[in-house]
Amino acid sequence: MIDLQDAMINEGLIGGLMIGLAAAIMLLAAGRIAGISGLVASAAGLISGSSNRKYAIFFIVSLLLGAWIAEVLTGQVVTRYPDMLTLAIGGLIVGYGTRMGSGCTSGHGVCGLSRLSKRSLFATPIFMASAIITVTVLNMLGVDQ
Repeated sequence: MIDLQDAMINEGLIGGLMIGLAAAIMLLAAGRIAGISGLVASAAGLISGSSNRKYAIFFIVSLLLGAWIAEVLTGQVVTRYPDMLTLAIGGLIVGYGTRMGSGCTSGHGVCGLSRLSKRSLFATPIFMASAIITVTVLNMLGVDQ
């Protein structure tokens, strides 16, 4: 059974509204989808002919700055990472998958679904099913998340 005692529902709602607002501003102001993998690739210069590199850099820096501000204001940001090798391998696998899937969960789930993108309507349920299966298996194995 899921314990929602520590779910932080209000914070999740506020965070979701902020993500939606940021995605809408990015689309309206820059004409770009706020998919993080595409923005990181654009900011790093990995996408040839990307004319909106400055928007991508600004968005990525703003994400990092926002997390830092949240930590300063609340003191509640807690992170748990595995060893650096596992983190690096996981990052590479996720990066490879986002390139294969033409986007990441934020691009497909937030921006693609709101635009009724056929690719996103297909990809997002696969992301969700994979996450549910992974959490279920880890819980059955007794792995602490």
